[in-house]
Amino acid sequence: MKNLLFRAYSFRLSLLLAGMLFGCQRLDDAPPPQPLMSREQLVSVLADLHMLEARVENSRLSPDSARALYLQQQKDVFWRREVTDSLFQQSYRYYASHGKDLDDIYGIVLDTLAARQAKLGNPK
Repeated sequence: MKNLLFRAYSFRLSLLLAGMLFGCQRLDDAPPPQPLMSREQLVSVLADLHMLEARVENSRLSPDSARALYLQQQKDVFWRREVTDSLFQQSYRYYASHGKDLDDIYGIVLDTLAARQAKLGNPK
């Protein structure tokens, strides 16, 4: 689980840096796309996807098998959360273009993952 939190943090940091690089090009006044996932919905999906990624990485499958398993189970996550792949991608791109929004979202994702870890009774 430590690895999961580290990966989520490093992913968040890389997205923040990418947002800073492209921040000059964003349009703050652009209306959000419709439909758009709520922040809460995006947090839930991202937390599920990061947990899925950790489980797949710990499965010790070959890279091709691990990727196939991840993609299949990713579809299950989207189905369970009633989200399409295109809605997720569109929403993620929107929040990523607003760097502070994505930073706040990933802060909540990290808190969510830590709470799930605590609920499972695993020390950090």
